[in-house]
This record gives sequence, C-alpha cells and structure tokens, in this order.
Amino acid sequence: MDKRVEKMAEVLIKYSLGIKKGDYLFIGANSVSAPLVKEAYRQAILQGALVETLIKLDGLSEIFYKNATDEQLNTPSKLSKFAFENMTAYLYLWGEFNTKQFSNIDSTKVTQSLRSQKEWREIYNERTKNGDMRWCGTQFPTQADAQEANMSLSEYEDFVYKACLIDKDDPIAEWKRVSNEQQRIVEYLNTRNVIHVISKDTDITYKVSGRSWVNCDGKVNFPDGEVFTGPIEDSVNGHIRFSFPGIYLGKEIEDICLTFEKGKVVKASAKKGEELLNALLDTDEGSRHVGECAIGTNYGIDKFTRNMLFDEKIGGTIHMAIGDGIPETGSKNKSSLHWDMLCGMRDGGEIYADGKLFYKDGKFLI
Repeated sequence: MDKRVEKMAEVLIKYSLGIKKGDYLFIGANSVSAPLVKEAYRQAILQGALVETLIKLDGLSEIFYKNATDEQLNTPSKLSKFAFENMTAYLYLWGEFNTKQFSNIDSTKVTQSLRSQKEWREIYNERTKNGDMRWCGTQFPTQADAQEANMSLSEYEDFVYKACLIDKDDPIAEWKRVSNEQQRIVEYLNTRNVIHVISKDTDITYKVSGRSWVNCDGKVNFPDGEVFTGPIEDSVNGHIRFSFPGIYLGKEIEDICLTFEKGKVVKASAKKGEELLNALLDTDEGSRHVGECAIGTNYGIDKFTRNMLFDEKIGGTIHMAIGDGIPETGSKNKSSLHWDMLCGMRDGGEIYADGKLFYKDGKFLI
C-alpha cells in the first residue's frame, strides 16, 4: 500500500469532510479506486461514523447508454435521491478504467439521462447550502487517467499527490495556509459589483452585486485552489474563447467560442465536437446560462491533464460553467448540467473589478 493513499484518506475524512461520531457518510466510486475507498472507509469508522458505499463495476455505464429505453433514461436514481436526502456527508472518488468509454455513445442519450438528475441535484444543492450535508470529490490515480494526462502511472501518482499537498509533512496545515491566502482575495471581490475579463478573443462582463465569492480550500473538491461566484443571471454579456479543450464524459470539444447577450448563450461554435456542445447547451432551460465564474489559484498545478478537477485550479486560468449555479454564491440558475470550460490568462489576460485592474498575465495584483 502506498503510504500516500493512507495520508490522503486521513486528510479527506478529518479535514475536507470533518467526519465525526454520528455522521452518516456515503462513499461512491468505481471499483478501480478500491485502495482509497478502503482507507477512507477505515478512517471514517475510526472517527465513529456510519458508512455506506456504492462501488460501480467497469462497463456498467456503457451497457446502460447503449441499451436503455427512453423510460430508463428518464428515470432518476432513487438511490442517489436517498443518499442526498439522508446522508450528512458524501465522498466521491473519481477514477476510470477507460476514459474513452463514452466516445461512441449518442450524445442525446447522455443529455437525456442528465435531465433525469434534476430532482436529486436540487436536493443536493439545498442541503449543502443549508449545511445539512458536506460533500467532497477527489481523484484516485489510475492507469486510464494517467494515460489521459499523457503520463506514466507513477508520474501521475506523483502529480495527484503533489497537487493535493499530500507530499507535505502536514497537509492539513498547508491547506489551512491556502485558505487564509485565498480569503484575502474573496474579501476583496465581495466588495465589488462588475467584473470585466479581457484576453485573446475574449471580452466579457458580468455583475456580482449581492453575490458571494467562495474560498475553495480543499473542503469540497480535493485538490482545490480557486475562488468562484455565481454571476447575476441576466448580466453576462460579450464573448469568450476557451483556450483549452472542453472535456465531457471523455469526449473532447476544441476551441469553444461563446457569445452572451443578457446572460444567455446566443452563439456557440467549436472546431471539434460542436454537435455535442450544442446538445449540452440545449440540455434544459438553464443550460445556456452561466452558473459559475472562477479564477484558478493553484500554481502548483502546471499541466493540463484533461481532468477538470485539476485543470480548473491551474494558477493563471479562469473558468466558467454553463448550467447549474452553486446556491452558496447566491446563484439562482437551475439546470441538470454543470459543465466547466477553461481559459488561459497568462499571455495578456486582464481582469477588472469596477474598472480597476486587479489581475494581469495570470497573477493577482492585490
């Protein structure tokens, strides 16, 4: 057993989720992530929690999407609904057997099934907003994910554990330090009203008056390193070109360009995967609106790995998510979709708050 797995499990249970006696924890994962599942389970039991697990086998999702009827695609998961209604904490461990398993799946089936998640997603949003349930998602390094990132498994393991600060003597102390640094940025942005982003083929504005910026310090996503908000729904105007490929269920969408008017995507294009892009935008009423605007702050993540858990945290980038907003920010946008797209800011990128430059070439000036 890699000692870093044990160390990561301890940080997830004790810091990220703050598990204590009497908590009801749900752990979800693919079976390839079993080593981290076992250690997280052990740590949670030692903390006195009640623990349930759902471990998926390789190939089940492919079987579902290739054979499911409309009725099956449209039926929400009763197990997910139960978990989000009853658990006090939820840990999900991402890790794939095959990152290309959905390459030949009909995109309309995926978005059709996605719409069925709306009911339990609303439950999740409400309970996390009220503090009734804590959530954390993280990555277990697998051969497939390493290959997707163009690394060997050992290189990818080093990358993941470094990004999670597991290589530090006291990872929890390090994440508390990150939290303090990011809180200063959040406090500055929480006093501003209008954000203006300028970069290559990008000129976009949005309003945040009355909305909250959130300090992402390893307690929801792990690793972390971003500050984000939910813009006022009808305030997003302008155009943006996402300089990194968008990845959805292993499918790549390249050179995404979006134009917004009064908060809604009115024009969308991509050099590759445009059909999927439009299918995602047409998921439901809220999927053409922005649910999240964010700035990556983790300068220790310096490689694009085709995994948004890491990529959206890259220092010197921004990202926007179409679809469901995070209630914690004050966002009112509702959708069964929440999909992030990434834009580099290190080469001439600028961000203004109420007309004042506070971010340039990928670095904060405040």
